[in-house]
Amino acid sequence: MKQIGITTTVPIEVLLAGGYQPVDLNNVFVSDPDPERLVNIAERSGFPINCCTWIKGIYGVAMEQGIDTVLCVTTGDCSNTIMLMEVFRLKGLHVIPFAYPDHPDVSEMHRTLQSLIKKLGITVEAAEEVRKELERARSLAEELDRLTWKDGLISGWENHFWLVSSSDFMGDHIEYERQLSQLLVECRERKPYPDEMLRLAYIGVPPVFARDLYDFLERQGARVVFNEIQRQFAMPHRGNSLAEQYSSYTYPYSIFDRLSDILPQLYLRRVDGVIHYVQAFCHRGIGDIIFRHRIDLPMLTLEGNNDYLLTHHLKTRIEAFLDMLKRRHRGNGNTPSLFSTVSLRPRFVGGSNPSTTL
Repeated sequence: MKQIGITTTVPIEVLLAGGYQPVDLNNVFVSDPDPERLVNIAERSGFPINCCTWIKGIYGVAMEQGIDTVLCVTTGDCSNTIMLMEVFRLKGLHVIPFAYPDHPDVSEMHRTLQSLIKKLGITVEAAEEVRKELERARSLAEELDRLTWKDGLISGWENHFWLVSSSDFMGDHIEYERQLSQLLVECRERKPYPDEMLRLAYIGVPPVFARDLYDFLERQGARVVFNEIQRQFAMPHRGNSLAEQYSSYTYPYSIFDRLSDILPQLYLRRVDGVIHYVQAFCHRGIGDIIFRHRIDLPMLTLEGNNDYLLTHHLKTRIEAFLDMLKRRHRGNGNTPSLFSTVSLRPRFVGGSNPSTTL
């Protein structure tokens, strides 16, 4: 199969039906043992220092690996992708633009998918057949998520890794299924995480310092039981068609569409506090204003760019945030979750709480 780079999660069922092997350039970049090398490729080509590291990393991967076809999402992801697409064209790459509808609508998504399907010379039926082929892989990812928050058998890092990898299934969904199935069998022999550990939600795009963050949190007595965007990559609400599946996928749409997914999950998973990650120089960072207004739980906002490990400053802020949550626990009688101190449903809307401004 011919490789096609993707700049974020896209309808890979259409690409697979068209004979392409999707490669999530983000995942290749951040998993590289020397990601700074890939950023340097972009900067030597003229990308500015204050441009998002993800954009530069995506460019570096495409150039180094000789990927000559890239599907670039121009609406529903990063505004910088539009100019990245133009640079790819300058370098002689074949670029396929893809724009999510500006709101989640099945009819609009169906027309958008038909346009992409026409460009690749396939049929809707062929793409729908691939959707059915990927159902087992997506169901396994859903089970992994359930074993994370409900049974306490999967770490926050494992949850992040396998869900974020569902954007391209590591280039081979059969191998993805095999490895994930093996992990799920093995994890059932584990001892569950202690109930007294803090339960955290992670919202926002995946972080550049992912492994370091999740490991550090667990060493401090907290674990992530909800990875918002990563879970969306796995398509938790698939419906009965590709158009329904990608209309239910919240990331490309408004922050209020994302909140309609986030808020019930915070309650269901008995979350104690929220970490919101924002990428430096990204327009999505402004959304922190809305999250703080609508989520009535303690929130810590972390910004990252080109630090692939947690800095001392970030560690100090995380420690202070977790200390505050632990004090709230003790003040509430060592309850398993802060949600047990409120009424049957938490009050998510309203003004921001002074305790959320760390």
